[in-house]
Amino acid sequence: MNEKTFQVLEYHKILLIWNSFARSGSAKERIENTRPTTDPRKVEQLLQETDEGVVALYKNGNIPMAPFADLRPTLKRAAIRSMLSLKELLSIRDFLKITLDVVHYYQDIQERQTLLPTLSRMFDALDPVSDLRRRIENTVLSEEEISDSASPELFRTRREIHRKNAQIREKLQSMIGLTAYQKHLQDNLITIRQDRFVLPVKQESRSSIPGIVHDQSSSGATLFIEPMAVVEMNNAIRTLRLEEDREIERILQELTEYVGEQKQILEYDYDLLVQLDVIFARSRYALELKANRPKLQEERGIHFYQARHPLIPADEVVASDIHIGGEYSILIVTGPNTGGKTVALKTTGLLCLMAQSGLFLPVKEGSSWSMFQKVYADIGDEQSIEQSLSTFSSHMSNIVRIVEEADQESLVLFDELGAGTDPVEGAALAMSILDHLYHRKVFSMVTTHYSELKQYALSTDGMENASVEFDVATLRPTYRLTIGIPGKSNAFEIAGRLGLRREIIDKAGEYLSEDTIRFEDVLHEIQENQKKARTELEKILRQKDVMERETVKLKQRQEALEDKERQAKEKATMEALQIIEDAKTLAGDIIQEMKQIKSEKTKDAFKDLESKRRALKEWEDVLSEDLGPIKRKTPSKTGRTPKPGDDVLINSMNQKAVMLSKPDKDGNVLVEAGIMKIRIPLSDLSRLEGKKDPMAGGRRTVARKAASIKSSVDVRGMTGEEAMLDVEKYLDDAVLANLKTVTIVHGKGTGVLRKTIHDLLKNHRSVESYRIGAFNEGGDGATIVTLK
Repeated sequence: MNEKTFQVLEYHKILLIWNSFARSGSAKERIENTRPTTDPRKVEQLLQETDEGVVALYKNGNIPMAPFADLRPTLKRAAIRSMLSLKELLSIRDFLKITLDVVHYYQDIQERQTLLPTLSRMFDALDPVSDLRRRIENTVLSEEEISDSASPELFRTRREIHRKNAQIREKLQSMIGLTAYQKHLQDNLITIRQDRFVLPVKQESRSSIPGIVHDQSSSGATLFIEPMAVVEMNNAIRTLRLEEDREIERILQELTEYVGEQKQILEYDYDLLVQLDVIFARSRYALELKANRPKLQEERGIHFYQARHPLIPADEVVASDIHIGGEYSILIVTGPNTGGKTVALKTTGLLCLMAQSGLFLPVKEGSSWSMFQKVYADIGDEQSIEQSLSTFSSHMSNIVRIVEEADQESLVLFDELGAGTDPVEGAALAMSILDHLYHRKVFSMVTTHYSELKQYALSTDGMENASVEFDVATLRPTYRLTIGIPGKSNAFEIAGRLGLRREIIDKAGEYLSEDTIRFEDVLHEIQENQKKARTELEKILRQKDVMERETVKLKQRQEALEDKERQAKEKATMEALQIIEDAKTLAGDIIQEMKQIKSEKTKDAFKDLESKRRALKEWEDVLSEDLGPIKRKTPSKTGRTPKPGDDVLINSMNQKAVMLSKPDKDGNVLVEAGIMKIRIPLSDLSRLEGKKDPMAGGRRTVARKAASIKSSVDVRGMTGEEAMLDVEKYLDDAVLANLKTVTIVHGKGTGVLRKTIHDLLKNHRSVESYRIGAFNEGGDGATIVTLK
């Protein structure tokens, strides 16, 4: 590899872009000095590092690699115990912080179970030297300040300095406050000159205030005098300052020695961090370029699919397939000027250099190339490819050198081979050079205008034609490279489109040989047919892509709907189970409280008991409403209509119960489910068959007992709370017995008991209506109740 090739192919611009992704100065320096390697194992290692970096960026985001200083000079000084400055110590602290952040970044990657076999060895070898970092953090506050807590001696000294300063200020402040002093002072303030506290004294009062003059104003009107009363105190502070400086020097020397002891670890960390910076810069460049990893193949050749020139903007570059190898080792590219021949030439050479530098390429997956020990390029233009896409000159002296040095491990790129001289001689010279390269097994890519080279490639083994398209209708190149077909010059068509008279063009055609005309016509027909075929293929591929995307969308939509339905079912089931669990818990708590209230037998206990009973019934209603849609596996049922006393299944609740009453006018029946009694539509019940549970007999006994209940209840002489409990229980029994009308005897008295009973009946869910008894029914002393 030679620098001339790098310059011609603009390899240095690739390095500049790669460099922009690095954070540290040393990494940037390494990138600037990077040259393609010719060791296959090294190339594979570099590509693997880039690949793992891309995976890490995808999985865990950007690596926290902040800019860091070059520590190597600092570590050399520390090794010889040359005291480090606060700035140098801070740079070491910052570097160790970055090292720790990178270690944490790798730990996050490990938690995601992402495999990075090559980079893992680097990450694992990092040592953040936490003890050194903490010591620097606890010692150094900034580039100018060291912490008071750096040592007990420093803390003591600085505390004493602060105390002495306060004493001096207090002394001088008291002097300023004296009338005898004020008339001699220029200003009533304390200032500092040469690190000593002084007072601004008028020039004419110099002898009135004894002391040491340390400075004077620019006008000479003010003298800055240290009064004799504070000279000793200032001297004491000066002594303490010296002690402070000695202690700071001791602390810094101690830190320097500690850094020197850790020199080997820090140098290793530094080298690893720079390597990681270079690698992740390559990986970020790969993502920015939307590049893929090329495969290094043993068989000699180049196979770049949909290759793009990396320096041309993505919205302008045209991708092309580039193949050299197999049946041919020399590719001859023809076509009109500014058609993209030089771009194809430079793209081929530059991608090979990038791949051998460990960089991913802007090519389609599956692209491959073989190792080249040398890459030669003779491209005549000195302009940037970003400004001009072709060249028209060549340098024979450069060609001579290349022909002499190139061998079977080389890649040679010639632009406009043989141009710049007589066309017949130039074409002959070009064919001779290509013969020489072919016999030396040199892989070559050549651009030319000569028709002789087109025919030469068609008739010579080991060579292949290629062309770049040109749209005659728009007079614009398409820049698309086509291998297997030579290019047509289109000179006559272009001249006609630009306005050259038809008779001149026709006359020019007469000077062409018949074979030349036939050859150009065949080329034109081949190119037209190929363009049509490619257009149809692109149309088919677009339709296929649309259909595949629609299929994916439909599948994703179906999966989303199924997942949503499953989640809704799971949520409903969980909510129902939670409601049942809450009901069990609440019922148990209420029953326990009711037992406790009954045992107390106080006046307020009856009221609390009634409140608990109502709360339990309200929860029954909640259960009836909320558990309606829940379906579970049901026990075996019969087709018979259930009757009072039968074991039934409440279908909507999937809950076993005992039927206690016949249907009312609305078709509802009273059932007992556990401790709850609720009204359920008869249509929601199914009679159960099979073995009866031990409690079933008890329930039917309760039903039969309820059926023999009296049609009236007498609560005279009871308190309001006692009467409410008895009436509540009596009404439940009356409903079980399917009674329609009952009488509550409460007496006339003061009317308080009657009002209490009526308040109860007013809100009772089993009561349809009530009234005061008639003359023959007990009058005001009784209430007639009609049940639902």
